[in-house]
Amino acid sequence: MTPQPFWRRFARNRGAVVGLVILILVLILAATAPFLFPGSPWDMASAPFMPPGEMGMLLGTDSLGRDVAAGIAHGARVSLLVGAVSTVAALALGVTIGAAAGYLGGGFDDALMRFTEFFQTIPSFVFAVLLVAIFQPSITSVVFAIAVVSWPPVARVVRAEVLSLRSREFVQAAEVLGKSRLSIVAGDILPNALSPIVVLASLMVANAILLESALSFLGLGDPNLMSWGFLIGSGRSVIRLAWWMSVFPGIAIFLTVLSLNLVGEGLSDALNPRLARGA
Repeated sequence: MTPQPFWRRFARNRGAVVGLVILILVLILAATAPFLFPGSPWDMASAPFMPPGEMGMLLGTDSLGRDVAAGIAHGARVSLLVGAVSTVAALALGVTIGAAAGYLGGGFDDALMRFTEFFQTIPSFVFAVLLVAIFQPSITSVVFAIAVVSWPPVARVVRAEVLSLRSREFVQAAEVLGKSRLSIVAGDILPNALSPIVVLASLMVANAILLESALSFLGLGDPNLMSWGFLIGSGRSVIRLAWWMSVFPGIAIFLTVLSLNLVGEGLSDALNPRLARGA
């Protein structure tokens, strides 16, 4: 049987298609936020505690009269940016350490894995809170903290893949041809270990969005940027009076994280070698 096209294998998972549609809508919302809601989301747009639908306020206003819909739209840009950048940084660190440990082996492998396990013994959220508190809340410190707590699983996955690939014939042929270790790892091994890394990356973005929202909820987000976590945190003390302040940002987080997990599941199915062969 001929291999099925990637999109056809992905589309067989209906949940993944739904997740992809939701994710695209969130991306469009983030991209068009400055046009849909010009001006700053911090500006007072109407009277405080305006219920959804009144006076042109689609999702109502908060305790200071700020438009909740504008906050969610602009907050989408922050959440997606933090999720993407921190994931790229974590992948860069995790792939480097995992590939080096898996290919070099021996004492070098043991040392790198003990280093990785040290980070895994620390609760990730507590560690992230500690790092942001040390470096002062800002978009840079939040991205750095999330990247630092997210790379160990990547390192372990990449190490396992490299260990299974380094004894393959194409790797041995590259060594016989005199290729450098860096060239073999980057050009021969890692491209063949890409599938689990791609799937893991989609899940890491979802986890990063949750971490950023939790940090912002605790007041450790960037004070100059609107975020979903901040919106939920600012509404928790008036939840009975203005439930929309927390509910709508919470729904935005739920849908975004759910869509990323569904897309990750679809990628796992589409990149499965057995499905690629039409099994």
